[in-house]
Amino acid sequence: MTELAFASATELAGRIKRKEVGCVELLTYYLDRVDRFNPDLNAIIVDIRDEALARAGEADQALAAGQDWGPLHGVPMTVKESYDVTGTPTTWGVPELADSIAGKDALSITRLKGAGAVIFGKTNVPYMLSDFQSYNDIYGTTNNPWDLERAPGGSSGGSAASLAAGMTGLEMGSDIGGSIRNPAHFCGVFGHKPTWLLLPPRGHATRGVLSPSDISVIGPLARSATDLALGVGICAGPDEIASRGLRLELPKLAKSPGELKVAVWRDDDMACVDESVAARVDAVAGALADTGAEVDFDARPVDSEHSHTVYQCLLQSTMSARLPEERYEAVRQRVEAMDPGDTSRGAAVQRSQVARFREWTANNEQRTQLRWQWHDFFERFDVLVAPIMSTSAIPHDHRPFADRTLTVNGKEEPYFNQVFWAGLASGAYLPATVIPAGQDDHGLPIGVQIIGPEYGDLVTIGIAEFLEQRGFAFQPPPGY
Repeated sequence: MTELAFASATELAGRIKRKEVGCVELLTYYLDRVDRFNPDLNAIIVDIRDEALARAGEADQALAAGQDWGPLHGVPMTVKESYDVTGTPTTWGVPELADSIAGKDALSITRLKGAGAVIFGKTNVPYMLSDFQSYNDIYGTTNNPWDLERAPGGSSGGSAASLAAGMTGLEMGSDIGGSIRNPAHFCGVFGHKPTWLLLPPRGHATRGVLSPSDISVIGPLARSATDLALGVGICAGPDEIASRGLRLELPKLAKSPGELKVAVWRDDDMACVDESVAARVDAVAGALADTGAEVDFDARPVDSEHSHTVYQCLLQSTMSARLPEERYEAVRQRVEAMDPGDTSRGAAVQRSQVARFREWTANNEQRTQLRWQWHDFFERFDVLVAPIMSTSAIPHDHRPFADRTLTVNGKEEPYFNQVFWAGLASGAYLPATVIPAGQDDHGLPIGVQIIGPEYGDLVTIGIAEFLEQRGFAFQPPPGY
């Protein structure tokens, strides 16, 4: 049964429905792998196997009676700790929320269960979902299965590590600054950041919060691009309020790969890219060019610095709004102590943490203008191919953020400069699909993101499916 560990969720569902493997049998197989590998990885940190085994037994009985629960009938999966799953903690890695137990499932969890999924655990995150690494004072540190001394990414680091190690069939993460895409890149799996609010996020929040967060989205991680489309199809669509008048009809990839017009953004002074990563961007671009696609390395939809500044201001406003009151007060005092004459970009970003509504609205207006620039760009190009981060998986580094750096082409670069590449899509509400694009000289995986127009989610995933067939596919890490 070794091949089951790294099969796609779509393949697993097919085997279950053909009765090649039972639901309890498959779940037990994955649980055995969790018991074997998770102690070193610390990726799955909430275990609800008893409940899952009972549900898997019901799935077997249903199948024997000729009942089909849906496209994930009996497929074992895990979800990011930040989702509400009835009876489990939803802490976001915050010690003060350690006793926050979900009273009901998030909407997306309800939809996944409605499609037949068997959810058996939750996966690790950083504090407040705000790091390229996944560690916190409640659950500890998650390691990368490619190298235990390195981070699996964040904030959906436990999600990507669990998939890469073959401990789960499918995952659901979330993304505001690359939190699906960065872990997918670090661990060599597929990930999709959807168009903002395409997948209703209700139940992916700290206790009592119903309002959707600006920029932030929920979305799938998987070992195949087809599974991304499956996850989006299950969880997308209006919630109960909006469904009174809205229906979802996402466009699919209508062109052959040879008809595509592809822009490539391989490097930028805002966040210099290691040559090992840029080379994999080139490889993806080359594969599309080989099919006849028109590839342009010079086209740019927006100005780098302006786009990043607007994104950072809106991101900081959103992140600070999530802070506990005492932490927010400390930020406010620090901002008030800044030099009033400092009008630099960095100062503007810091002040946005405590922005008045008038200031936030001005930033939102700039964002809206950028969205229209992207819209015009996608009238001429189908997608944009870019890095998601400047390096492969980084060594664990739990120092204060201000002390951290990344080594890019032999030079030290600021740690959070890397959010630039995530912000291209996030700041403008765009979908972006990360595919495994090969490995660097150290044998670490590298991912590349495919960015498309708003609601072009199935277009970017469709191109990912084509590239997967061309060899840009998941490869298991050694030893698993």
